[in-house]
Amino acid sequence: MRSKLIFSAFLLLGLTTAFSGCDEEDDHAHNGEVNVQFEFVFGSSALPWAINQTMKHPKTGDTLTFTEFSFYVSNVKLQKEDGTWWSEPESYHLICAKCPDASMFTLTDVPEGNYTGMQYTLGVDSARNVSGAQTGDLSPSKGMFWDWNSGYIMLKAEGSSPQSSDGAFTFHLGGFSGPNSVVTPKSVSFGSSTLSVSHDNTPGVVLLANPARLWHTAPSVSERSTIHMPGANAKMMADDFFGNISFKEIN
Repeated sequence: MRSKLIFSAFLLLGLTTAFSGCDEEDDHAHNGEVNVQFEFVFGSSALPWAINQTMKHPKTGDTLTFTEFSFYVSNVKLQKEDGTWWSEPESYHLICAKCPDASMFTLTDVPEGNYTGMQYTLGVDSARNVSGAQTGDLSPSKGMFWDWNSGYIMLKAEGSSPQSSDGAFTFHLGGFSGPNSVVTPKSVSFGSSTLSVSHDNTPGVVLLANPARLWHTAPSVSERSTIHMPGANAKMMADDFFGNISFKEIN
């Protein structure tokens, strides 16, 4: 009799586990993906912009040709129409304008439903700046890391300009603590648009980024063409660029 009871208990446990596993698989089967894409424009006229394209800055008059433009996006969250939030796990992405297909990233395993807004952070949070060697887009091999004291380069802009004294400009902007932190949280409302996610539909969120905003407050590269450490000047340039990134559309 005792053996029969033990067998029945194991059978019940097995069936419960099996059905639980099926429920989890069914839940994930209805999850989908969302693309987050950055579209680059330049200046107040929002001219199309790309790496190695020579542009004249409308405010400083500098002629600028970017050879690198990279920055971090992290801690991405999507808000459902019922007000609840989905958070991407291990959410760190490097946007790299010179890299193939690296001006976008894909959120995976997003629960199906309608979403009305998004939150994200430009830069890398303080915890990850002091957590030792990282992997993926946070790997030091990406060339976006100084050291354990200064942390990550949150934004890197390099190129050439005849107005610069040495013909080049190099801005490595970072800082994750204190008054000169450049880490910038952002919130987006999709307005009248709805982000509809399902297993057979991959919508996209398009954000606008304007590299010319680096010099919205900063002087011409003839006055300052290099920043290699956290500080007030790095914060000013990063704030002007990060603060101007905006939502364009759902596609």
